[in-house]
Formats: sequence, structure tokens, C-alpha cells
Amino acid sequence: MIETEQLILKPLTYEQLVKYLKSDNSLESELNLNKTSRVISKELQEALEECIIPSVKDKNKNYLYSTIWTAILKSENRMIGDICMYGEPNIDGEIEIGYGVYKEFQNRGFMTEILEGFIGWIKKQGEVKSIIASTDKTNSASSKVLQKNSFKKVGETDILFNWRLDLFMLYM
Repeated sequence: MIETEQLILKPLTYEQLVKYLKSDNSLESELNLNKTSRVISKELQEALEECIIPSVKDKNKNYLYSTIWTAILKSENRMIGDICMYGEPNIDGEIEIGYGVYKEFQNRGFMTEILEGFIGWIKKQGEVKSIIASTDKTNSASSKVLQKNSFKKVGETDILFNWRLDLFMLYM
């Protein structure tokens, strides 16, 4: 668990991910949270079913690198967004992240705080040297979140900006 000024980031277990996917408030009930307006996109549903849930179920993997970490707003006792890594660090010590804040909580600085807390936890893990992320070119809010957390743009495709944060640079 990670705690920031306004938030708690909680890594979901296999059983909790199954409830998360149902999107029927059973997860909120289990965690003693107020109901939320969480909507699971088709892309997230596919990622959960095909990648995230099977990876978390695999006892040979550290589930913390594959699960969804849900962000809970302390003042409302409500889930407001999520962040995850796409698996354990590669041979170069890189991890890739993805994140999102539920619509009603956007543009309030929460994602910046979520990512800041997450980076703090990642730095303590030791084996991660760099964090990479991609943002849709039309999503300026997501790009700003990365910039506020010291990510540097390192490339682009037709539709995406690619970002990188070298953790060793944070110590210099």
C-alpha cells in the first residue's frame, strides 16, 4: 500500500481484480468503500482478461508489477482512478506504466499525486532503473501529468508520445 497526502494506492489481489472486472460494486463493498462511477473500457476489459488477471494469478511472478493499483480518495473513501505496470522490469530495468482517473475526478491534480506516490514506491524496489509511458497525442492532460513528474519525451508515433523517467537521474 502507498499513502500520499490525499490518497491511498492499494494493489489489488487476484480475487479483487475479478470483482473489479465485474464492476458491480462488489469490490467497493469488500474494501468498505463508497460506490464509485467506475466504467471499464473495452480495452481495459481485454487487458484484464488476457493479461493482468492471468499474470496476477501466476505464483511465479511478483503480482505487484502486474496488478491494478486502485487510488482511493481518503476524504470521500472512494476509488477515483488506477495505475498499473505492464509486468516486471525487463533486462534493462525498465517498466511501463498505464493510468487513468475516473471522469468525475479529472482535472483536479489527482493523477499527478498518484504518479508521484507510485514513483516513490518504485524507487524503493531497487531493480527498476527507468519508467516508460505513452500518451495519446490528443491527451494533453496525460502529457502534463508525466511532465510534472519529471518524465522526458523520448519519441513519438503517428498517434502517441513516448515518455521516459530515468530514476538514477532523480538522485543527482
